[in-house]
Amino acid sequence: MAKNVVKKIKLQIQAGKATPAPPVGTVLGPAGINLQEFCTKYNEATRDKMGDIVPVEISIYEDRTFDFVLKTPPTASLLLKAAGISKGSTKGANQIVATLTKDDIKKIAEIKMPDLNAYDLDSAIRIVAGTARNMGIAVKGLNDAELQEQAREAEEAAAQAAKLEAELEEMEESAKAMAEGASVEVESTEQDKETEENTESEE
Repeated sequence: MAKNVVKKIKLQIQAGKATPAPPVGTVLGPAGINLQEFCTKYNEATRDKMGDIVPVEISIYEDRTFDFVLKTPPTASLLLKAAGISKGSTKGANQIVATLTKDDIKKIAEIKMPDLNAYDLDSAIRIVAGTARNMGIAVKGLNDAELQEQAREAEEAAAQAAKLEAELEEMEESAKAMAEGASVEVESTEQDKETEENTESEE
């Protein structure tokens, strides 16, 4: 007779590094299962994936025994690892923080296939590439035109910022000169012209 599952818990844990301490202990402790037993089994099952975050779905039964199923690492985690960076862009696709090749994306898509809602590898590649784009990770050969456009926009933004900065500096210099009691060049020219006209009329 099959045992009844009373609870299902999903966790994301560093492969080979589960311990009864928080957060694992905090989540699984109330379920009443043997924490050390779970950690030992999980670490053994994920030892070959060290360095990855491996999600796990734990089924807990009435008698407090358990089974678990390992899932593929999160797409974002695999992309960060492949790109050699610790976090993605804070501005999404508007800021490129790393570049991967189409082969890199394909390898990640192959890993993720079992857990992605994709009918074939091409669909999986598109899903992974979309996640990469949102994280600010460009894919060489896949969106080169888009990268060029972003680079052009970035140059224009930098030029605009430099222009504004120069204008601000000019305004600050004028304000400083006025504060120190110096006359502004345009005003002094007008004054000189007026003086010359008065002199001529007197003659």
